[in-house]
Amino acid sequence: QVQLVESGGGLVQPGGSLRLSCAASGFTLDSYAIGWFRQAPGKEREGVSCIRRSDGTTYYADSVKGRFTISRDNAKNTVYLQMISLKPEDTAVYYCATTQATVVPLCWPGGYAYWGQGTQVTVSS
Repeated sequence: QVQLVESGGGLVQPGGSLRLSCAASGFTLDSYAIGWFRQAPGKEREGVSCIRRSDGTTYYADSVKGRFTISRDNAKNTVYLQMISLKPEDTAVYYCATTQATVVPLCWPGGYAYWGQGTQVTVSS
């Protein structure tokens, strides 16, 4: 049984930083594509950053390039999203998700079968 548990969200001022964690169980990070997604009120869920299982190729949404970094610790079965220079428009519920199937494009939310419960990130002064 695949289980994903996110943590690390919270309230931060513009320009601040947060690190989200996603603890995975029921599979190994080497076996799946895994990624971070977010959904703001009234908006569709969007892919933020994903890692392809076969070669570690990463994807970043244009809006977060240079500010967010995805990484994984296979020994801990955990994937992280380091976020710096946060902006109010980054405010959303952030979800970790994974898939066993090939997903094209890599960070298309519809291709991910397993989802965590989400963690709220609020960027506000």
